[in-house]
Amino acid sequence: MPSNPPKSSLLVHRINGSNSITAATASAAGNNNNSSAMSGQKQAQKRFPLTCAAQVPEAVSRHHTHVIGPNQCCSAVVQHIGAPVSTVWSVVRRFDNPQAYKHFVKSCHVVVGDGDVGTLREVHVISGLPAANSTERLEILDDERHVLSFSVIGGDHRLSNYRSVTTLHPSPSGTGTVVLESYVVDIPPGNTKEETCVFVDTIVRCNLQSLAQIAENAAGRNRPSA
Repeated sequence: MPSNPPKSSLLVHRINGSNSITAATASAAGNNNNSSAMSGQKQAQKRFPLTCAAQVPEAVSRHHTHVIGPNQCCSAVVQHIGAPVSTVWSVVRRFDNPQAYKHFVKSCHVVVGDGDVGTLREVHVISGLPAANSTERLEILDDERHVLSFSVIGGDHRLSNYRSVTTLHPSPSGTGTVVLESYVVDIPPGNTKEETCVFVDTIVRCNLQSLAQIAENAAGRNRPSA
């Protein structure tokens, strides 16, 4: 039997100056106040951490435009999965059970809420990472548009002010799912922007590859026999 082509693939996108949108620049365009624009750029920027190669619908891309502070970094990972959106979303939407596909998570307990926006969870991670636990708040849970967002608000870790947004949409072929996860986070003292992005990208990449395997296996079990 011939081998099947891989069902999933993954891309990592980093922000760069060419695709950033600076709010201060837009406001300063009318009065040509260069010094004011430079000051605003140092305070905060709005950035979309993807390139046009990602082929992300506009309705999806707006969820991944982050406000970036002067000591923060932003990046995104795209995962193509050979399973329907409904199958992938059934795993992603479980804010109370991230360990279903996030293998760096050892345990998770909901401490406030019942799974709606505002729910707080306490996550404990496996040993070997520069973290022990984190307290995370559910910011967005949109079952219609398949959007989930959470922020890290406490805990023993180095990812201060971390906020993640995950969206799902059908692949261009219509036979699979495109998962896009972007984030913004403080750059820890003693680390560079590049080092921070490499570390977080690696974790997100592993999580989404695990998600792909789980969803594709589930889709295979649910597929009717020929």
